[in-house]
Amino acid sequence: MIARILSAAALLAASPVLFADAITGEVQKQATNYTAIVMFVIFIAFTMGITKWAAKRNTSTSDYYTAGGSITGFQNGMAIAGDFMSAASFLGISALVYTSGYDGLIYSIGFLVGWPLILFMIAERLRNLGKFTFSDVASYRLGQTQIRLLSAFGSLIVVAFYLIAQMVGAGKLIQLLFGLDYMVAVVLVGVLMVMYVLFGGMLATTWVQIIKAILLLSGASFMAFMVMKHVGFDFGELFAQAVSIHSKGMAIMSPGGLVSDPISAISLGLALMFGTAGLPHILMRFFTVSDAKEARKSVFYATGFIGYFYILTFIIGFGAILLVSTNPAFKDAAGAVVGGTNMVAIHLASAVGGNLFLGFISAVAFATILAVVAGLTLAGASAVSHDLYACVIKQGKAKEEEEMRVTKITTLALGVVAILLGVIFEKQNIAFMVGLAFSIAASCNFPVLLLSMYWKDLTTRGALFGGALGLIVALVLTILSPTVWVDVLGNAQAIFPYKYPALFSMIAAFAGIWIFSITDKSKSAAAERELFLPQFIRSQTGLGATGAVAH
Repeated sequence: MIARILSAAALLAASPVLFADAITGEVQKQATNYTAIVMFVIFIAFTMGITKWAAKRNTSTSDYYTAGGSITGFQNGMAIAGDFMSAASFLGISALVYTSGYDGLIYSIGFLVGWPLILFMIAERLRNLGKFTFSDVASYRLGQTQIRLLSAFGSLIVVAFYLIAQMVGAGKLIQLLFGLDYMVAVVLVGVLMVMYVLFGGMLATTWVQIIKAILLLSGASFMAFMVMKHVGFDFGELFAQAVSIHSKGMAIMSPGGLVSDPISAISLGLALMFGTAGLPHILMRFFTVSDAKEARKSVFYATGFIGYFYILTFIIGFGAILLVSTNPAFKDAAGAVVGGTNMVAIHLASAVGGNLFLGFISAVAFATILAVVAGLTLAGASAVSHDLYACVIKQGKAKEEEEMRVTKITTLALGVVAILLGVIFEKQNIAFMVGLAFSIAASCNFPVLLLSMYWKDLTTRGALFGGALGLIVALVLTILSPTVWVDVLGNAQAIFPYKYPALFSMIAAFAGIWIFSITDKSKSAAAERELFLPQFIRSQTGLGATGAVAH
């Protein structure tokens, strides 16, 4: 049970709505995995060297927020993949495939299909219209103060919920590997996160994410290769053996077991797909490249890396059926998998590579969480310093030194807040927080961002009220859902019957934006509509964009 709690914590740390297990109980000291510790220390030392190198190159806000636009499309694609490929995707999806077979792919597909949307509809226009954050785009022709307040508020809520889950999961994972107290583990994570962002900025964060992506892809590729070697590189043999071994038999090759009804399936799919296109730490990455062409390349490469990674998790899940479920060494006295099914990928690492490879995969799992935490912190700091301080409070007249000072103060504050929240939420069910983060991104950030670029009649009033409505509906429905109302608050029955609110909150957001925009007959609204054509030309050509050239 203790191991199951730990593994669930690590999964929830980086997972949008994969699991809803409560994290409860005291975690006992574990046997120290020295191999994992050595590899973890090597990773930290190497990335700290990168941070020192990056710090010397951070001479302006552009350098700090976007690495001066110096990242290539390939590098940025790898960094985006590193930001997006979570420990939960690796451990969680392989566990779902292990228990449910083919149906476990519903999450892989949900995460992946958001990327073509970003490639064809968002990436190029985002790069041509923005500077540091997606609020630059949303407020391009609308009221600066109102839209930046909404965008910054939505971004900070997404970052906060995601950050809580990351801190709890990372703290539990360090506790497992080192045998440290949870408090010490959370402080360690918080300090490392602050050092990456405070001194290295986007340049250091980018390279941390690139290194982590390479390590994760390498480890997963080796595991998949060893699984396929076991069956003579024959997929038919892999599936046939899995069907013969699994308790569900042929049912593991059919869909329909994980999501109970069509409404939940649609709502979950919308959250995963459109939430991806509204995550501030993902959108921020498109400003690190030199122009729109490189932004398109970024998404192209990222989609390839992420798609390849999800194919690997599918092979790993079926491989675990063959090599873990049949091995008594990975079973407890009752015949269940040690640590629960969430740990099957870790057990498979031991089965195909021994203790050395097990240590490598354990260290990579933590590096994964640390890379995502750094990206989240940078996104939160930029929302406060650039959107709120420089553009709202100072009305665009802030000096670079002042903005950088606010950024660094915010980074320190976010580090302290993250540590405190990690301690406070140690024993709470945190699954709804990451689910809510995706739902808010899909319901508040995405509709405003999309319509600001594509709909001429969007007005400040429509964006403000519609975006706020989507945010509120997502928050309220999550609280009233079975995940919180029953599992967390202990009520007998949920008021809102579905776990995922995105279908309803997105409808509320788009409807609110449309109604409040078309009924806005003010002079400012008319001026905003007239500015759509100049915005459209710039979004298509890049003329006037920072560091961009026309294509």
